[in-house]
Amino acid sequence: MKPLIKVMLSLATAFALTFIVGRVLGILTVENVTHWLELAGRVDPLWLAGTVVLLLFLDLFVAVPTLTITILGGFFLGFPAGAAAAFMGMSLAAFSGYGISRIWGDRVTSFLLRNENDRLDMAQAFSRNGPAMILLSRAAPIVPEVTACMAGATRMPFARYLGYFSLSTLPYVAIASYAGSISSPESPQPAIYAALALYAVLWIGWYLFRRSSRKIVEG
Repeated sequence: MKPLIKVMLSLATAFALTFIVGRVLGILTVENVTHWLELAGRVDPLWLAGTVVLLLFLDLFVAVPTLTITILGGFFLGFPAGAAAAFMGMSLAAFSGYGISRIWGDRVTSFLLRNENDRLDMAQAFSRNGPAMILLSRAAPIVPEVTACMAGATRMPFARYLGYFSLSTLPYVAIASYAGSISSPESPQPAIYAALALYAVLWIGWYLFRRSSRKIVEG
């Protein structure tokens, strides 16, 4: 399990650095994202949908406020159009991360784990724990991208990854975008409650997952 944690933490650190750089430079802040979506909405709904897709796709390379963009997509595009745009953007980011890591992931893992037994242990650990990690990955920023890369690097069958990704992402997108669609600047409560509920459910899931994992290790 330690080799898996080492690789995932290394990937998370790399993604986190992009978030810090973006914050320092003032790129992809909530204010900027809202402004860009408003501008796109004035041009054409297709431009607005494309902007949502593009911003969420960029999450693979530069950490963006995913939940905020999904809620705003629902607010500006309505439901289910906002949900469809958000799911497409998240899918492009996840599948690109999977594909890139499936091709070049071996080089990264070989650099981080010089021992072949450690790399084998990493692959086996992700095979056991990866499904739960993917299902609960929306609990925190960066984790979805890390699990997508790990799935590709460890050669998880794409159909299997697609299933877990869809089970994780579709409810998340549907709830967040619908909450955005029934919210307004004067009445933002649905979006706020939806965000709190999503994170509460996902973090409870992580707690139960870690608890069961510890019992298996100790047993």
